[in-house]
Amino acid sequence: MNGDGMLKKAKLALEDGTVFKGESFGFETIKIGEVVFATGMTGYVESLTDPSYKGQILMSTYPLQGNYGISSEWFQSDGIKAEGYVVSEENLHPSHSLSEKSLSDFLEEYEIPGISGVDTRSLTLKLRRHGTLKGALATQEIEDEELLELARNQPDIENIDLVDEVCVKEPQVKGEDYPHNVVILDCGIKNNSINALLKREVGVTIVPYHTSPEEILDYDPHAMLVSSGPGDPTRVKKAIETVKKLKERMPIFGICLGQQIISLAFGAKIYKMKFGHRGINQPVKDLETGKVTITSQNHGFTVTPESLAGLPIELTQLNLNDGTPEGIRHHELPIQSVQYHPEAGPGPQDSDNYFDHFVKTLREY
Repeated sequence: MNGDGMLKKAKLALEDGTVFKGESFGFETIKIGEVVFATGMTGYVESLTDPSYKGQILMSTYPLQGNYGISSEWFQSDGIKAEGYVVSEENLHPSHSLSEKSLSDFLEEYEIPGISGVDTRSLTLKLRRHGTLKGALATQEIEDEELLELARNQPDIENIDLVDEVCVKEPQVKGEDYPHNVVILDCGIKNNSINALLKREVGVTIVPYHTSPEEILDYDPHAMLVSSGPGDPTRVKKAIETVKKLKERMPIFGICLGQQIISLAFGAKIYKMKFGHRGINQPVKDLETGKVTITSQNHGFTVTPESLAGLPIELTQLNLNDGTPEGIRHHELPIQSVQYHPEAGPGPQDSDNYFDHFVKTLREY
């Protein structure tokens, strides 16, 4: 609202010529990005702060957002990484014992625009039909045609080096007194992944994705975790080369983008999905045990299953909604990965035992 208590207008323009109009909240600005939807009923704080949403305007399909406020305890990074936020209804009066501020104040703090009063069902159906679309979100005055041009003229997400914008700049060490140490090749790691290892008494050394194999070996790690992160995995060439060079030196595990990087290192191919998986309700089946878990996901690229033929890696898990790859493992080496987020940020926690397996492997190696 402005100082007179009047609702301020906002609009979201899509590259196909559609303009959605609604009310403004958060910061007064104009941002561009790939428009994507997430299906979780909760978890807006974790999603907005997830580095994997860098370069994207996030829309929540669940109608009401902001009802339990914002707590820094739920952050998955040092602040909001999404470019903008689209909701049906913004709750102006949050209620939660840990809440520190409202959703609008949170967006204002990180200079991120929000739009509410949008028909998110219609927008979701559009994205499901046509796939993700480039968009521009304005919470300040601009002509529709000018906003449409901003949406259309931005580069495709495949042509942006987003990992550089979210990875650590210098190595960070946590839990140095623990007996085992994992190097995290940071492409956009989430706090819950780090904490999942620390609570199992495994120390972590978080290094930028472009760190050389020689530097990594200097830390004398017991294993390496290739992290989740934003954008096209084929652009993260240094991380792919690092996996190639260290594949026989230590156990290697991957999460989300990490799975794609490991797969590329062994010669597999990657493709961009029509609208990706984003939410906390994706069913995944383990091909060995038959067990099904409900998982948290956030990715727009995945491994091309046919490209695994003849390679030393195999599928271990599949998505039950669309049959896309959810897990891989090497035939002989202690290397495996998952496409989903076992750290549950936001939940569910069905797949938390992935970290138990990871820690067991590195301790026995």
